[in-house]
Amino acid sequence: QVQLVESGGGLVQAGGSLRLSCVASGSIYNINAMGWYRQAPGNERELVAEITSRGLPNYAEAVKGRFTISRNNDKTVYLQMNTLKPEDTAVYYCNAKGIASAFYRGDAWGQGTLVTVSS
Repeated sequence: QVQLVESGGGLVQAGGSLRLSCVASGSIYNINAMGWYRQAPGNERELVAEITSRGLPNYAEAVKGRFTISRNNDKTVYLQMNTLKPEDTAVYYCNAKGIASAFYRGDAWGQGTLVTVSS
């Protein structure tokens, strides 16, 4: 059973910073890419940032220059969010693509962590 567990969300004032973490567990051999998506009320889920197993990042235009994604190992991904804006308020979901484990092959999502940016 593969699980993605997120942490680090919370309430912050505009201009502040937060760091999200996501750890994958479940006898995992490899994960091709890990990333973060977000969903604000009334909006569709959208990509925030993603990083491949080789460390190549991809960012949404709205967060370029403010957010940094990093990967500590095959199973842990971070999102450093600086200069946060009220429009960054959303539930942030960790995503893993191309999981190969003892019992599962495919993609997975975390349960989500709420980020609220006050103006």
